[in-house]
Amino acid sequence: MTADARTFLANAAVLTEECFGPVTVLVTYSTEEELAAALARVPGSLTGTVHAEPDDPGAASAVAALGARVGRLVHNGWPTGVAVTWSQHHGGPWPATTAVLHTSVGATAIRRFLRPITYQDMPQPLLPAALRDGNPLGIPRRVDGVLTTGGNAGRTG
Repeated sequence: MTADARTFLANAAVLTEECFGPVTVLVTYSTEEELAAALARVPGSLTGTVHAEPDDPGAASAVAALGARVGRLVHNGWPTGVAVTWSQHHGGPWPATTAVLHTSVGATAIRRFLRPITYQDMPQPLLPAALRDGNPLGIPRRVDGVLTTGGNAGRTG
């Protein structure tokens, strides 16, 4: 979607409504004042992108304004898809989460969907395969705090 700054400001409530899926709202502006006014109406978000040269007028203020509202700030690029990996982060003040201890994606996002369970004195045949001695699924895991690699029943230290 494209709008000039004046149209964007008049319709910011609709144009900044959360939308899941590939959506871009491209706002054109003529002055740094228009840019600042438009950025002031941008709510918190998972990502924000600034397409500019480092010395472009307004680039530094755009980075500062968006940096206070997004979990990941991208320069001259496009945000990636999301994955549950250590290097992925979205965070952000909203809609990412209302709890600062969690991120919406990345490895710590797993906590949002986990139901911890402990197996005490459980016989091997009754354990889930992922927890059995000998690592029958061959997955990387920690045993007594030591990383073991897939297919290796011993510890790798």
